[in-house]
Amino acid sequence: MRLHFEPRPTPSFAMQVLAPVAALGLTVAVGCVLFALLDLDPIETLRIFFVRPLSSANGVSEWLLKASPLILIGLGLAVGFRANVWNIGAEGMFVIGAICACGPALAFGEGGHVWLLPLMALAGAAGGVAWAAVPAFLRVRFNANEILVTLMLNYVAILLLGWLVRGPWRDPYGFNYPQTAIFGPSALFDPLVGGYRVNTSIFITLAVVAAAWVFIQWSFAGYRMTVGGAAPAAARFAGFRESRAIWLGLLIGGGCAGLAGMMEAAGPLGQLSPTISPGYGFAAIIVAFIGRLHPFGIVLGGLLLSLLYMGGESAQIMLKLPAALTRTFQGMLLFFLLAADFMIYYRPRLAGRR
Repeated sequence: MRLHFEPRPTPSFAMQVLAPVAALGLTVAVGCVLFALLDLDPIETLRIFFVRPLSSANGVSEWLLKASPLILIGLGLAVGFRANVWNIGAEGMFVIGAICACGPALAFGEGGHVWLLPLMALAGAAGGVAWAAVPAFLRVRFNANEILVTLMLNYVAILLLGWLVRGPWRDPYGFNYPQTAIFGPSALFDPLVGGYRVNTSIFITLAVVAAAWVFIQWSFAGYRMTVGGAAPAAARFAGFRESRAIWLGLLIGGGCAGLAGMMEAAGPLGQLSPTISPGYGFAAIIVAFIGRLHPFGIVLGGLLLSLLYMGGESAQIMLKLPAALTRTFQGMLLFFLLAADFMIYYRPRLAGRR
């Protein structure tokens, strides 16, 4: 007897909906085993990880603050993923968006101009789009693998950021730290509630969620991309151009990531530094898949990943656990989600040897 997998005739819709829940449950279960091996109380550790971060108003503020860029980047990636355009470079596009938004902030931030924040948002989104245009052109013109190109461009963007904050843009009064000067008040988003860091940039994310829902569910361009990803042969037969889907998928992802970078620089940080992103571009890939590439599902996925970030910080402070624990949870969540997706479309069978 041997075990093999065969395609299911019709994938279950209920299984598709419940797969993220099952993946989260398996992640928590394995996490409990991991905590027990570390001589920690699993129940108390899970409470510190998932409950304590939301036990105060400041915790809720930080939760929403971290979820906003994850949701925004995840929305942009989901558009491309629906068309089988695999953008792994959102981290670099996020960094480039922050860099492009920093230029106007440093040049005009002391003037109190009301048009400065819109200009920074436009510059950040345009920077992300321009960065995404490189892999789009290489894929359409030379059939280069967009996974490899976007992944390698992440490191180029990070090195460019390091050079800027250590060189021409370094704050001369910053005690030699690799960072820019603090932005002026006109280059910063206003706090949503006084005394907390969550700010009005969250409304941009909400607007993009609504726009993404309209684009994916109701626009003909979104329908073309969905068909191109689900049935490439049918899309070609219907005259849908693959190159258009590639350009659109990558540019939308780049624009959303660049805008998220601008929001991070002009929001909680107020300056540019080498650690502007704690890995939002990579974590947003998990967010997109947890949300089943649907805008409202991505909102829930972003809130979950934001809670994992905060839980990791809480565990570092209270339990002295390493920072890598957060990424361990993210990796397990993605692994179990992919395994659940595989079981949605394939079923195991025992077959006798011939």
